[in-house]
Amino acid sequence: MKKILAIITIFVVIIGIFLVATNVYAAEQAIDEETESKIIEIKDTATKSLEDYKEKYGSDVYGLVAYILNLVRIYSIPLCFLGIAIGAIHQYVIGIRKLDTLEKGMALIVTFVTILIICQILPLAFAVFVKFGRG
Repeated sequence: MKKILAIITIFVVIIGIFLVATNVYAAEQAIDEETESKIIEIKDTATKSLEDYKEKYGSDVYGLVAYILNLVRIYSIPLCFLGIAIGAIHQYVIGIRKLDTLEKGMALIVTFVTILIICQILPLAFAVFVKFGRG
Protein backbone atom coordinates (compact mmCIF):
# COMPACT_ATOMS: atom_id res chain seq x y z
CA MET A 1 0.00 0.00 0.00
CA LYS A 2 2.87 2.40 0.84
CA LYS A 3 4.57 1.68 -2.50
CA ILE A 4 1.40 2.48 -4.44
CA LEU A 5 0.89 5.70 -2.47
CA ALA A 6 4.53 6.73 -3.12
CA ILE A 7 4.21 5.98 -6.85
CA ILE A 8 0.95 7.98 -7.09
CA THR A 9 2.55 10.89 -5.20
CA ILE A 10 5.59 10.91 -7.50
CA PHE A 11 3.30 10.70 -10.54
CA VAL A 12 1.18 13.65 -9.30
CA VAL A 13 4.32 15.71 -8.54
CA ILE A 14 5.74 15.05 -12.03
CA ILE A 15 2.45 16.01 -13.70
CA GLY A 16 2.23 19.12 -11.49
CA ILE A 17 5.74 20.19 -12.42
CA PHE A 18 4.94 19.66 -16.10
CA LEU A 19 1.74 21.73 -15.86
CA VAL A 20 3.45 24.54 -13.95
CA ALA A 21 6.31 24.60 -16.46
CA THR A 22 3.83 24.76 -19.33
CA ASN A 23 1.93 27.62 -17.70
CA VAL A 24 5.14 29.53 -16.95
CA TYR A 25 6.29 29.16 -20.55
CA ALA A 26 2.91 30.37 -21.85
CA ALA A 27 2.98 33.31 -19.44
CA GLU A 28 6.51 34.23 -20.55
CA GLN A 29 5.41 34.13 -24.18
CA ALA A 30 2.46 36.42 -23.41
CA ILE A 31 4.65 38.80 -21.41
CA ASP A 32 7.30 38.84 -24.13
CA GLU A 33 4.76 39.62 -26.85
CA GLU A 34 3.08 42.27 -24.72
CA THR A 35 6.40 43.85 -23.79
CA GLU A 36 7.56 43.77 -27.39
CA SER A 37 4.41 45.56 -28.56
CA LYS A 38 4.80 48.21 -25.84
CA ILE A 39 8.44 48.78 -26.77
CA ILE A 40 7.52 49.16 -30.44
CA GLU A 41 4.74 51.58 -29.48
CA ILE A 42 7.11 53.66 -27.33
CA LYS A 43 9.68 53.71 -30.14
CA ASP A 44 7.09 54.85 -32.68
CA THR A 45 5.86 57.59 -30.34
CA ALA A 46 9.40 58.82 -29.68
CA THR A 47 10.26 58.76 -33.38
CA LYS A 48 7.12 60.73 -34.24
CA SER A 49 7.85 63.25 -31.50
CA LEU A 50 11.43 63.64 -32.71
CA GLU A 51 10.22 64.18 -36.28
CA ASP A 52 7.76 66.80 -35.00
CA TYR A 53 10.60 68.67 -33.29
CA LYS A 54 12.76 68.47 -36.42
CA GLU A 55 9.90 69.87 -38.49
CA LYS A 56 9.13 72.58 -35.93
CA TYR A 57 12.71 73.84 -35.69
CA GLY A 58 13.54 73.35 -39.38
CA SER A 59 16.78 71.44 -38.80
CA ASP A 60 17.77 67.95 -37.74
CA VAL A 61 20.32 69.18 -35.20
CA TYR A 62 18.06 71.80 -33.62
CA GLY A 63 15.16 69.37 -33.51
CA LEU A 64 17.28 66.71 -31.80
CA VAL A 65 18.59 69.19 -29.23
CA ALA A 66 15.07 70.46 -28.52
CA TYR A 67 13.83 66.88 -28.11
CA ILE A 68 16.63 66.03 -25.68
CA LEU A 69 16.10 69.24 -23.70
CA ASN A 70 12.39 68.44 -23.44
CA LEU A 71 13.21 64.99 -22.03
CA VAL A 72 15.67 66.55 -19.58
CA ARG A 73 12.98 69.02 -18.52
CA ILE A 74 10.44 66.28 -17.90
CA TYR A 75 12.71 63.83 -16.07
CA SER A 76 14.50 66.46 -13.98
CA ILE A 77 11.38 67.25 -11.96
CA PRO A 78 10.97 63.93 -10.10
CA LEU A 79 14.71 63.38 -9.77
CA CYS A 80 15.31 66.82 -8.30
CA PHE A 81 12.35 66.49 -5.93
CA LEU A 82 13.83 63.20 -4.76
CA GLY A 83 17.19 64.92 -4.21
CA ILE A 84 15.50 67.77 -2.33
CA ALA A 85 13.69 65.24 -0.13
CA ILE A 86 16.96 63.44 0.64
CA GLY A 87 18.57 66.78 1.47
CA ALA A 88 15.66 67.68 3.74
CA ILE A 89 16.01 64.36 5.54
CA HIS A 90 19.71 65.04 6.06
CA GLN A 91 18.97 68.58 7.18
CA TYR A 92 16.01 68.11 9.50
CA VAL A 93 16.05 64.47 10.61
CA ILE A 94 19.63 63.24 10.67
CA GLY A 95 21.09 66.72 11.15
CA ILE A 96 19.55 67.03 14.60
CA ARG A 97 22.09 64.53 15.92
CA LYS A 98 25.03 65.16 13.59
CA LEU A 99 25.95 68.73 12.73
CA ASP A 100 28.12 67.78 9.72
CA THR A 101 25.08 66.12 8.15
CA LEU A 102 23.10 69.31 8.72
CA GLU A 103 25.41 71.21 6.38
CA LYS A 104 25.39 68.34 3.88
CA GLY A 105 21.58 68.45 3.80
CA MET A 106 21.51 72.17 3.07
CA ALA A 107 24.11 71.75 0.34
CA LEU A 108 22.00 68.98 -1.26
CA ILE A 109 18.86 71.13 -1.16
CA VAL A 110 20.61 74.12 -2.75
CA THR A 111 22.26 71.93 -5.39
CA PHE A 112 19.07 70.18 -6.47
CA VAL A 113 17.02 73.39 -6.51
CA THR A 114 19.69 74.96 -8.74
CA ILE A 115 19.71 71.94 -11.06
CA LEU A 116 15.90 72.00 -11.21
CA ILE A 117 15.82 75.68 -12.15
CA ILE A 118 18.50 75.23 -14.82
CA CYS A 119 16.77 72.19 -16.32
CA GLN A 120 13.46 74.07 -16.50
CA ILE A 121 14.86 77.28 -18.00
CA LEU A 122 17.32 75.73 -20.49
CA PRO A 123 14.66 74.49 -23.00
CA LEU A 124 12.97 77.89 -22.93
CA ALA A 125 16.27 79.69 -23.50
CA PHE A 126 17.09 77.32 -26.37
CA ALA A 127 13.70 77.89 -28.01
CA VAL A 128 14.05 81.67 -27.73
CA PHE A 129 17.57 81.54 -29.13
CA VAL A 130 16.59 79.36 -32.07
CA LYS A 131 13.42 81.24 -32.95
CA PHE A 132 14.72 84.78 -32.57
CA GLY A 133 18.52 84.47 -32.59
CA ARG A 134 18.98 82.75 -35.93
CA GLY A 135 17.48 85.63 -37.79
